[in-house]
Amino acid sequence: MSVFIYIATMALVTYLVRMLPFTLFRKEIRSPFFKGLLHYIPYAVLSAMTIPAIFYSTGDMKTSIAGTAVAVVLAYLRLPLIVVALAASGSAFLLGLFI
Repeated sequence: MSVFIYIATMALVTYLVRMLPFTLFRKEIRSPFFKGLLHYIPYAVLSAMTIPAIFYSTGDMKTSIAGTAVAVVLAYLRLPLIVVALAASGSAFLLGLFI
């Protein structure tokens, strides 16, 4: 029974988060500051969810930093995402073997 309460609560919260902006902000937002702020919110939320997961995923901070460094360098060189992900994972794994 409690699982259904959790699901109903999450459904209600999700609905409210999506519905409230449409009901509260009926006029177009004209402020350049708020438009800029709203433009960067998805990137900020994605970063806030991803960065901690990166550094705590391997259980060792050294391997996480090595994988992140490899990923940043390869992404800067504009390599495909699959190459970046595999190289970062591989470097963290190989460093974990030697540590």
